[in-house]
Amino acid sequence: MHFVEAKGILTGSSGYYGMNIYRGCSHGCIYCDSRSKCYQFTHPFEDIEVKQNAPELLGKALRSKRKRCMIGTGAMSDPYMHCEEELRLTRKCLEIIHKYGFGAAIQTKSDRILRDMDLLDEINRSAKCVVQITLTTFDDDLCRILEPNVCNTKRRIEVLDMMHERGIPTVVWLTPVLPFINDTEENITSILNECVRVGVKGVIDFGMGLTLREGDREYYYAALDKHFPGLKARYIQRYGNAYELPSPNAKELTAVFKRICRENNIMSAPEDCFRFMREFPEKNQQISIFEL
Repeated sequence: MHFVEAKGILTGSSGYYGMNIYRGCSHGCIYCDSRSKCYQFTHPFEDIEVKQNAPELLGKALRSKRKRCMIGTGAMSDPYMHCEEELRLTRKCLEIIHKYGFGAAIQTKSDRILRDMDLLDEINRSAKCVVQITLTTFDDDLCRILEPNVCNTKRRIEVLDMMHERGIPTVVWLTPVLPFINDTEENITSILNECVRVGVKGVIDFGMGLTLREGDREYYYAALDKHFPGLKARYIQRYGNAYELPSPNAKELTAVFKRICRENNIMSAPEDCFRFMREFPEKNQQISIFEL
């Protein structure tokens, strides 16, 4: 990893802001879109860029806001990668979010988030906190191939359960669904049944498939050659260089997904999930001049 002094930390507009404390990732997920060349990485993806002044920038930015809102993190790079164990920058930023009365919406695959359970609980009590966990593959052996350097699916489900016990709302990203690999009814049903059991608020799916573009595609195909010999040729024959690669089973899997969510009052439309994650309790929005 290497350290930089960032010029800014928040992106977005009034009502919801996002931040990335790190750039790059050490999880090694074979399908990661963040590897795509369109994101213009100037360093190797595994050489994590650390915005070492992120807490200072965040504090300065939040002090200047006249209206509280949700602050999201984890959309591009997981905030609980291995380097967070030592650096604790995500925790420092959460402390600042709590100090100024904002809310947090955190996306991760890692059980390191449990180290900050006390702080997440405090944020949720004073404002709002939503924890988002990605679940793609119920089978742990397959999970170790697809997402090799992060805790397995069953551990992530335990994280969801512990959040639910604390009253912290959770959302699951059921994506990507990889054609000919994890696009089975058994896999989708097993994951969704666990989501029901641990009280997940919403599940996000973008059509039961995968997206690939330059940079990401090459890395993914190299992984297919290593772990699933012959599958790359099948992909190229079916999809060519398409950006969207829907599973051949997408229609059937989507029907299962919507049925289970509907029967258990789980949000399944992406727009509903995003609206929930970005909504901030109205009674806490305005900042008094005496709090600055």
